[in-house]
Amino acid sequence: MAKTSPGEFIRQVRSEGSKIHWPSRQETVTTAIFVAIMMLIMALFFMGIDSVFGTVVRWALSLL
Repeated sequence: MAKTSPGEFIRQVRSEGSKIHWPSRQETVTTAIFVAIMMLIMALFFMGIDSVFGTVVRWALSLL
């Protein structure tokens, strides 16, 4: 593979950087709220699963 000169590299980086689509403030806020809601739902779900497994393990250990 041919080596690229530092000047050409900088031009390529600037060219690729200009192709980036940055989200708007509204898109960022909407996405952050969605992530927070999903995180809360998943936390509650796993807390419920953990409680059920904890109860089953305590019951199984009480049989010993």
